[in-house]
Amino acid sequence: MAIRAPFREAVEDYEDAVGDRISHTAIWRLAHEAGEQMRQDEAAEVEVAHAPAQPGEAPGEQRVAQVQPVVEQGNISSDGAMILVRGEGWKEVKMAACSRVQVLPPTGTRPGQSPGRRDHDPRVVLDQHSYVAGLWDADEFARYQYTEGLRRGLDRVQILTSVNDGAVWIRRVTQTNFSQAIQIVDWAHASGHLHAIAEAAWGEGSALGEQWVRARLEELWTGRVELVVQAIERIKGRRQEEAVESDPANYFASNVDRMRYDQYRQESYPIGSGTVESGVKGVVQKRMCCSGPGWRRKRADGMLALVGAYHSGRFMRMWRRLSHRAA
Repeated sequence: MAIRAPFREAVEDYEDAVGDRISHTAIWRLAHEAGEQMRQDEAAEVEVAHAPAQPGEAPGEQRVAQVQPVVEQGNISSDGAMILVRGEGWKEVKMAACSRVQVLPPTGTRPGQSPGRRDHDPRVVLDQHSYVAGLWDADEFARYQYTEGLRRGLDRVQILTSVNDGAVWIRRVTQTNFSQAIQIVDWAHASGHLHAIAEAAWGEGSALGEQWVRARLEELWTGRVELVVQAIERIKGRRQEEAVESDPANYFASNVDRMRYDQYRQESYPIGSGTVESGVKGVVQKRMCCSGPGWRRKRADGMLALVGAYHSGRFMRMWRRLSHRAA
């Protein structure tokens, strides 16, 4: 209960469900002890996953026990979210979300609805999500992302994609851990960057700017990314300062090979990073961004281990293991 709600609310939920009393301190202590132990277990798995090859170890031997492994097509996406850490200020939690990918028949345009871009494309559905999150820098996060991928069998799937917002650290980590992954820039982020560039060039609500965005989205959707880059460069020639600020680090030019949306549609790959973004909100921020002075770092990391296990559907298995040790 403390995983889903602040400790005081967890006390009320417990008393309503069980009909007995429990102190706020007891739930607080139990949650933190369990979270700390779960994080220690995760860290031990990370060490096993990254240990040098051992004498007698067969090539490709499975080092991490698989849980609900993905078989054919999977996706791994990563993102960050800010939480308040006591004495440190706002710090970034880095999260990875692993999912199964299913390809279903297209729905077509529904009666009464405006046509959508993917109405006649096969439906690409992501489900069976699992999460790992912590207060890590990019390199430490990479170790946990890799281990979670092994746990879900993503190193063995036939097709692996990775849809993200285009952040350089995510690209680097994922390329290092899963070089076979087809990296894709999230369509909504790419679209948002185009709107920001147009607003910088022509002002908010400009009809000319909207016309420019529509033309660029059509080019992007049909795989003509180079034309989008050229159009942005022409704008920079007229409104250099504003356009550069709206296109940090030449976002489109540096992501050309990750924006082949015509190919992704043809191959029935996902083009949205909504799984990890909803995970950031529903798994991390919903529990970790409550009012108050913030979390102490160690306790925050323990709670992140708990919420990750809970929302991945493996909390009870881990809880039984902890209870067995305590017995």
